[in-house]
Amino acid sequence: MNPAYAIKGVYAITPDCADTTDLLHRVRLALTGKVRILQYRNKLANTAQRLEQAHALRKLTREFAIPFIVNDDVQLAAQVDADGVHLGITDDSVDTARAALGIHKIIGVSCYNRLSLAHNAVHAGADYVAFGAFFPSTIKPNAEVADIKLLQQARIELAVPLVAIGGITLHNAASLVHAGADALAVISALFDAGDIMATAKKLSQLFNSNRLPTGKVAS
Repeated sequence: MNPAYAIKGVYAITPDCADTTDLLHRVRLALTGKVRILQYRNKLANTAQRLEQAHALRKLTREFAIPFIVNDDVQLAAQVDADGVHLGITDDSVDTARAALGIHKIIGVSCYNRLSLAHNAVHAGADYVAFGAFFPSTIKPNAEVADIKLLQQARIELAVPLVAIGGITLHNAASLVHAGADALAVISALFDAGDIMATAKKLSQLFNSNRLPTGKVAS
């Protein structure tokens, strides 16, 4: 799998969900709606439940032939043969993750609102970087705020896929795609929607619209 092509489109991040059956049902609806990447994130589950859910989601993402990323946990990613891991500022280094997972796995790094972190991550071998929060987030209400100009500048300076995250909804997502985001990471706007499949399809359609070519910014 080539990470440069894998990270594009709607990037769904799972909600904290104790009911694995319900989680799989909601994720299946999202994947049917053309979600292109799935990240497993559950901050409330214990180790055994995280392993159970990750295994089940790994199987589901293979059915839909999309990348499966594990949030924060390199060991769990290795245990379930995930396609990659997403690292935060307090998690393992890119070097550590690469040594544990191998050269063909996807490693993404949260860079918040700092372009310098993104340059460092890419230099260390990250396959994609994520910026945000671009809008107020119910998941992380105290998250650092990223300006859309940062995304535009990153599009000029960086050659890896860019993921936008933080409070993204159907009403504000288009501006991020236009500014150069290769993928939109969503949790609440997708999994709390009355119609998960329809919401996923509408978000996915944004990537079929006109967007700025790499290296161009809006005037």
